[in-house]
This record gives sequence, C-alpha cells and structure tokens, in this order.
Amino acid sequence: MTVGIFSAEVIFAFILTTVILNRYGNWKTQNIVVTTAVLIAWYFSLLIIFVLPIDISLAAYRKCVQDGHNHYNNITNSSQDSSACKKPWSYVPESTLPNMWRVVYWTSQFLTWFIMPVMQYYVKSGEFTLKDKLKNAIKSNTLYYSTLLLIVTILIIYIALKPGVHLDWQKLKAIASSASNTWGLFLLILLLGIALVDIPRELWRSSQIDYTLRKVYFKLSKLNTEKLESEGALEDVLESIKSVSISISPNDALYDCFQIILKKVPEDQQDFLKNVRSNSRNHTTPPSIGMLTRLHKQLIVAVHMYHRTETQGNLMLEKAIFLEDINSNMTSRERKFKKMFNKPSKLDSYADTSTIEWYWWCRLHPMMLRVLSVITGVLSVIIVWSEMTFFKKQPVLSIFALMVNMAKQNNDYVMIQVLSTLSIAYLAYCTYSTIFKIKLLNIYYLAPNHQTTESSLIFFGLLLSRLTSPMCLNFLGLIHMDSHVIKSRILETDYTQIMGHMDVITIISDGFNVYFPTLILAVCLATYFNVGTRILSVLGFPQFLEDDDLVIDYIQEGRLLVVREKERRERKIRGNEMRRKYRERSLPNTNEDIEERVPPSRKENMKSYLLDNADPIDRSYHSYSTNNTSEVERQLPSVSTRPNSTWEPPRNIFSDL
Repeated sequence: MTVGIFSAEVIFAFILTTVILNRYGNWKTQNIVVTTAVLIAWYFSLLIIFVLPIDISLAAYRKCVQDGHNHYNNITNSSQDSSACKKPWSYVPESTLPNMWRVVYWTSQFLTWFIMPVMQYYVKSGEFTLKDKLKNAIKSNTLYYSTLLLIVTILIIYIALKPGVHLDWQKLKAIASSASNTWGLFLLILLLGIALVDIPRELWRSSQIDYTLRKVYFKLSKLNTEKLESEGALEDVLESIKSVSISISPNDALYDCFQIILKKVPEDQQDFLKNVRSNSRNHTTPPSIGMLTRLHKQLIVAVHMYHRTETQGNLMLEKAIFLEDINSNMTSRERKFKKMFNKPSKLDSYADTSTIEWYWWCRLHPMMLRVLSVITGVLSVIIVWSEMTFFKKQPVLSIFALMVNMAKQNNDYVMIQVLSTLSIAYLAYCTYSTIFKIKLLNIYYLAPNHQTTESSLIFFGLLLSRLTSPMCLNFLGLIHMDSHVIKSRILETDYTQIMGHMDVITIISDGFNVYFPTLILAVCLATYFNVGTRILSVLGFPQFLEDDDLVIDYIQEGRLLVVREKERRERKIRGNEMRRKYRERSLPNTNEDIEERVPPSRKENMKSYLLDNADPIDRSYHSYSTNNTSEVERQLPSVSTRPNSTWEPPRNIFSDL
C-alpha cells in the first residue's frame, strides 16, 4: 500500500507533464527525438518536486529509528510510545529513492548541458541534411562549450592547488553538481523575487473586471502589432522565394532543396507561385546552397510567427469579448448570464445554466481570486522571511523549519509530507510561472494551443532542468535538513546525499549558497515598484503601466479591435439571416399554399428551373442593414402568380448600399 503512493505520484507527474507539453507543443508535427528529450527533461523536473516530500518524511523516520526512543518521553501512554517510529504511509524500500535520484539527476544534467544545447540549434538550422544540421549545431555551440570548459578548468586548477585536497571522482562530481546548482541558484532568486510579488498582486487585480479588460485590450493591441509584423516578414521571405523560383530550374542540382522550402510555405500563401512557373526564366545566376539555407531558416521562423500571432490574436479576441460579457452582466438584475455571441454548450440542452454562470463569473470567481491572493500573499511573506533567516540555527527563525520540526517532534510523517508538498509546490509554481511568461527576443516563447516552436520547448526544458535541483536544495536548507547549511550532523535526505556538497570551494559553501538568497528581498522590492517593467518600457518594450500614455493608446486600439470584430460578427449573422429568408421565399417546395396553386405538371419544371438558374446572394451583405429587409422582399415577385414566366431575381440588388 505504501509503495502505491510512491507509484501514484510518479504516474501523476508523468500525466501532468504530458498534459502541459501537449498544451504548448504539437507532438504530431514535432520531431520524435525532440519530443522525447523535452518530455524527459520536463518529467524529471516535476518528478523531483513530487517525490522529494516522500524523501523528507523518510529521513525523519530514519532519524527516529536511529535515536532509538520516542521524542516525547514524558508521554506515559504506552500505545503512543510503541507507535512512535511507525513506518510512514509513503514508505518505500531503502534503495528505491537513491537509485531513482541518480538516474533522474544525472540524466537531467547530461541532457541539459550536452544534448539539448546541440538539439536546440539543430531544430533551428536551415540545412537540408542530417549531417549538415549536426555540423551547424555543433559549430553554433562552440562558444558555449568553450566557456563551459574554461570554467571547469579554472575550478579544477583552483582545487588542485588548494593544500590538503586531493582530486578524485567524488570531488569531480561535487564540482560539477555545485557549479550547476550555483548558476541555478542565481537565476532562481531572480525568478522567485519576481513571482512572489507578482502572483498575489495579479490575482487581486484580476478580480477587478475593469483592470482585466484593460490588460486584455493592451495584450490584444500588442498581438495585433506582432501579427502585422509577422505578415510583413512572411511577405518578404515569400518575395525572396519568388525571385529564387525564377532563377532555378528542375535541372539544377539544388532544385530538390528548393522543393523542401516550397513544402513549408503555408497553403494560403502558395498562390503567389502559380504565375511564376509559366513565365520565361531570366538568365540569372542560380542560387547557392548558402542562400537557400538562409532562406529556409528565415521561412521556418516567419511561418511559425505568422501562425502563432494569428492563433493568439483570435484567442485574445474571444477572451476580450467574453470579459465584456462579464462586465455587462455585473449589474444584471435578472441574474442570468447573457452572452452577445452565444455558443450553446452541451449542458444547455438539459438545463438552463445561465443563473449558475452568472453567480460564478459575477460573484464567486472574483471572490475566489481575492481569497487566493491573500493565501499566496501570506505564503510569499513566509518564503521571503525564511530565505533571509534560514542559515540561523539558534534560535530557529525560518518558519518552514519551525513547522517541519514541530511535525518531526510529533513523528507526524503525514503532516511533514503535506507541508513539504505544499511549500515545494508553491515554490515551483512561482518559478515555473515566471519561466512560462518569459518572452526572450520574441524567439523563445511558450505559446499555448500548440504554438510553441521546438527550439522554445528545448530552451525551457533547459531552464527547468537547471532550476529544479537548486530550488529543491534551497528548500532543504529552509527546513534545516542540509547539514552543510546549519553546520551540524543530521540524517539528510537521499536526494542531498546524491547531490553532494561543495566543501572543496569555501567561497561557495560558506558564502554564496547561504547569504545570496537574502537578495530575494531586493528583487521583491524592485518588482513591487515596477522597476524592471519601467526599464523595459524605456528601452522600447511596451509594458502594461496604467500611468503611461503609450499604454493608454494601446488600450484604446485594443478596444477598437474588439468593436470591429463584434461588428463583423453581427454583419455575418444578419447576412446568414437574409440568405435564410431569401431561400424560404424563393423555393416553392417550402410553401404548401404555393404548391397547391401550381399545376402538378409544372412542379417538376419549376424545381429544375430554380435549381439551374438560382442566383446566389451578393457578397456585399457585410454592409447590409436589417432595416432594408422589407424593401427587398417587396421587390421579389410571387412565384405562384407567374409560374411560367422567365423572370429572374434582380442581380446586384445591394450594390447601391
């Protein structure tokens, strides 16, 4: 039964990883090798978070067994004494966790430092063969690997010259893990400092519909700008392809490479090549392989940007329209949720859910966001305080350490695991949510609805692998289960024993890893006063600052985009209604009275005549007004009065509108 809990968490972590990866990536079109590598990197990162609380509770159990007696000796109840060191509910065999940590940690490190950097440049390469893609990826990583080798060499020389230290395999592993964790800790503090302030504040503001609408208008306007830029970039690439298509012939050696490029042109953009093939070719120089490679790479980036901005723009439009529906329903006295463009759900056929929707979106949802804001705000304060005081052993100031120590004294392994799970989960959520919001140079960006590129998935897989281990080690320091932080011998977790310690470099073990997390307070203050956001805005990257005139212009533009989209949908609905009415009045078989007055011998002739000579409605219905419906209907003569006439419906009846 106890192993079942461990197995359930392993399976749940895998399912969660699959769901998240499917939300951002598209496994149907991605390279299977890329999907597998990213899945392993993301899965192992989440697996550490889910399984580490089990490791913490088992460490507390081993400590109880080693002491050989109950910590509560003053309790006289023998039944409580005898069950003091009862096995935890999540107990697993002793060799299970060490073996799993070795596989998880070293596989993640190998992927994140050696395999995935090469894979990242491989999927972005514009080369046409596997060999050329690999050569280009390795060449692009030359600077990265040279820098990495230089750092490792300096560390080895420093340790070799240090008196009393002898290099062996264990020391080398400690160097590798500690160097990786030190870099990860630096990035962790930056991401945590941003999220610990941003998450509670955004939850509170999101409960205010006016604020949420303004922010969505702002994002919609930015997406529209990006969409226009992506369309322009794609047009430039297509013009280059058009020029190349004129100068290349099927007999050229690079014609097959050019066909690979053409296959990646979007279907809705392929009409530009139709007339090129029929034109006589100019006597121009055929393109080189380097030119085609650059063109191929540019097309891959441009096509993805084009599809991503179009998809995200449509989703943001839907969100803005729905938020406007919520805003209009806030003051409804009927207390029924009404949508401007209603999409009936499956439940609507069984029951009227409008009242439930109104209470949820207009009353319960804002209240729930405020409650979550308060809870996350308290957790953020606890984390900041504990980060600044966790290195203090006596008296214990870290709140996380106090809670876990109290559960240890009661041998409450369930409470230890619950507290650890909630704490690590919030730390991970803060870290990962900031990662998922990163938009680096508009290249590395996690876009939902399967719009994330393979290179972006790999990039964020690298970040998760490099951040999860230092985050968990930092949490073990917060709860005083790292002997090299509190400077006392304790029974540590299996995870810490596999990770090792950096005793060979004093500046890291005694200084950086202990006192550097206190800088989290400075990052939190900078986030609270929007220092980073204002700097980015000054540098030319628009940010949502409500006191900025440029942001106000973005909001107004976003609101106008929503207005235009609503008008377009209303025109479409009116046009569909007019076509329906036109069909009802034009087809005699839909009117029983007309059929009775038409001689039976002419019914078949009329049906054939109407089918052969039916004139579709003019496509200018977008500008049609419903006020003209009756006028148009009066222009259509009755079929029953003139069944044998050669009359045809007037063409272009809407051209004067």
